Amino acid sequence: MSVYPLPPPAVQIDNNKGEVVYQDTSVYGVVGKAVILECGTTLPDMYIWSFTKPGTEAIKAVVYDLGYGPKLQKLAETLGQLTVISNSAAVSIEKLPLAAHGLFTCQAFYDIEVEPKVYYYYVHLTVRVPVSKPYLLISDASPVEGSTMWMRCNLDNGTGPIQYVWQHETRSGNISTFAQGNTSVVNITDINRDHTGWYRCVASNAVNSETSNRLWLDIIFGPDIPQIDVTPYSLTERGYSALERETVSLMCQAQSNPVSQYVWFYNNSQVFTGPQFTIIKILRMHTGDYTCLAQNTYLNTRSKKTISLTVYYPPDGSPSCSVEPALNYTSLRLLCSWSGGFPSPSLKWTGDLKGVGQDEAGAGQQTNPLTNTAIVLPSEGVTINNSLFTCTGSHVALKQSTECSTRTYIPLAEPVCFAYVTNNNQYLMLSCSWDGGAPKALVWWEGPGGQGKGGEENSNILIIRSGTAPSGKPYTCYAKHPLLGQTKTCRLTLEAPVLLTQRRVVSVYEGSDVQLTCNLRTNYLPVSEISWFNNRGVDVQGTSKYTLLRTSAWANLTVRDTRETQDSGEYRCSTSNAVGGTEINVTLVVKRYPMPPNATLVKTKYNSRQRNEVDLEWQVQNETDGGWTGFILEHIWVSERPGRRGSSNDSKVTISPPVWYSNIIKDPDIRSHTVGSLIPTATYRFRITPVNHRTIGHPSAAKTPAEPRYNLYPAVIGAVIGGMLFAAILTALLFVFIIRNRNNNPRLHDMLFGLQHSQSRENINIPEDEVVGGSEGGVEEIGGLSSPGPTMAIPRASSPLTTSPGSAIPTISQAPPPGDDNEPVSVTITVNVTDP
Repeated sequence: MSVYPLPPPAVQIDNNKGEVVYQDTSVYGVVGKAVILECGTTLPDMYIWSFTKPGTEAIKAVVYDLGYGPKLQKLAETLGQLTVISNSAAVSIEKLPLAAHGLFTCQAFYDIEVEPKVYYYYVHLTVRVPVSKPYLLISDASPVEGSTMWMRCNLDNGTGPIQYVWQHETRSGNISTFAQGNTSVVNITDINRDHTGWYRCVASNAVNSETSNRLWLDIIFGPDIPQIDVTPYSLTERGYSALERETVSLMCQAQSNPVSQYVWFYNNSQVFTGPQFTIIKILRMHTGDYTCLAQNTYLNTRSKKTISLTVYYPPDGSPSCSVEPALNYTSLRLLCSWSGGFPSPSLKWTGDLKGVGQDEAGAGQQTNPLTNTAIVLPSEGVTINNSLFTCTGSHVALKQSTECSTRTYIPLAEPVCFAYVTNNNQYLMLSCSWDGGAPKALVWWEGPGGQGKGGEENSNILIIRSGTAPSGKPYTCYAKHPLLGQTKTCRLTLEAPVLLTQRRVVSVYEGSDVQLTCNLRTNYLPVSEISWFNNRGVDVQGTSKYTLLRTSAWANLTVRDTRETQDSGEYRCSTSNAVGGTEINVTLVVKRYPMPPNATLVKTKYNSRQRNEVDLEWQVQNETDGGWTGFILEHIWVSERPGRRGSSNDSKVTISPPVWYSNIIKDPDIRSHTVGSLIPTATYRFRITPVNHRTIGHPSAAKTPAEPRYNLYPAVIGAVIGGMLFAAILTALLFVFIIRNRNNNPRLHDMLFGLQHSQSRENINIPEDEVVGGSEGGVEEIGGLSSPGPTMAIPRASSPLTTSPGSAIPTISQAPPPGDDNEPVSVTITVNVTDP
């Protein structure tokens, strides 16, 4: 509830004269809130509240109390929730509507029963509306820099007067007031990029204050001239510089809204799109002009900037140091070079320079001072051997300097001279060398008759046509070095070759390998290839028979698997050089091994009745003397045995193989052997021959294998025992069969086991087998006394004791049973035993 009292009443009526008292007050309320309208300070006896709408003169009652309590009128419903405050005439209006704006009049009556007093209270109620949340309207949300625009702060509700405050918020969050007043429109002229930011307006009246939502004002401008930043940063007189194989980043920035589009150009050729152009491991070929073009696609405007980038790269490898002779090999020149690189490297010599200035150079020396440094040492300062000189090189593209060294020294050994000929033996080559040393020595030849050759470094070869070199005349080689005052020499004297051999006569046994040697005596003049000729005068080359090993100084001939008749004789070794030729003979004597002693077969016998293997044994004469290395065991197939392969009428067939079949026995200590896989029906002959290496002895007398012995006694005994066992088993089986089937064949049973005498009776083992028999006829009756009909007579076999000892055929006879008219039955069992 809000109440806005005004100053004391403007009208005061003196009540002592009986006049009506009028009082005016003003009250301020807010829509939707509550307000209290006062009617005097005490409760009157009667009062009437009425309402006059602004712009009209009609007074309408709202509520009254005539002493019987307040009565609300229908008009009160349109003026809000109106209630009368107890014990007073004041009214309270809640949820104040805008329709309550007007003049409320309270007519109050006091002391009605004594002396009535009348008061008129005029309450002017002003209903105010609070300002609503304002909202911004912008003529152009993205104006171009330099143009004009306006902004308006609109309200839906609000009781004036209303004040407007305009606020600007930058990108960094700073808020400032750039305009204020009672107008809702702001005009901005000559817009610039600083106006970019958030904008809001604050609307205020006597009731409240409201702030609008912020609105982004985007100023369009640019692009400005680009700014190019090079990383790593290195600025020179010609522009920017970078080291080769570094990663170089070019960043282009141009103030623009919207953000600029960037295009990079290398030497006017587009290479990249974007603000940052990065070159990974930049190379020397990337040196040139780089241009950044910034474009504002909204305004279709552009700007650019160009820089020059130079790539520094080091020289290749490291400095190269060398020393060379100068002033006709009487002085030295030091050379240091380091080619390539930009900018050129810096070179500096250090060492025992003996006061020579760095910039001094020899007469006529042409060098590039940027990449080469040359120093000529004076003649009097180069006599020191093994001096070290160092050249130090530095370059801006290298973090550390690098260096090279060279050392001057005299060759360690003496000059070496030797001679050799060409492959076709047309030319003689005289070579002279003096290896080592720094710098290299100068070498030249001088010979008889004005022959010679000018100087060359380290080595020199003099070529002479074969046959033109004088024999016994020396050729001199001269060698000179700057560190030596005197000249070195070596000489060659040309001579004809001389051949040597270890043995002029070589003797070997047949079948051995033998080596024949041939070598040159030491001399200066080389020879052509050493050749061997065999005992037939044929030039020997490497074959399966001959092996030839040779060098320039010797040649060895190996004769393989020597034979007496084939390889014995004179062998010749021959060679020649530019002066003359020579040869040497070697005699080869191939001997045969002695004849081995004779051998004799002492056993030739089949080892089984199958006749497929033969056991052989032999002896050697004079075994203690030795003289053999093995044996040759031979056999021949003579014939087949008659009646074995064909019919019974086949006659003897003789097969004559063309050769003996051999079996080599390499162990000289073996004296027996078994020959297998023979044909049983064939007849063979065997012989043994001793061998001494390649010498074959005399074969022994041929022998036919003997048959193995045949013993009949064990076979007969075995046959008899086998027959007896077979007969016993058969008899036992027959007895078992008869006993098990005695009821089915009673006659056969009684014949074998019954008695021929009346005294013989069958034993009764169980009651059911009771048998009654007669005493005279050898017949028993089986049956009961109560059973009618005939009785059965069972014949009994006669006792074995009644059989004649000499009878081989036991016969059992039996009489027919009583009352049977049939003939008697006679059973005969015959057992034949054959003596095996």
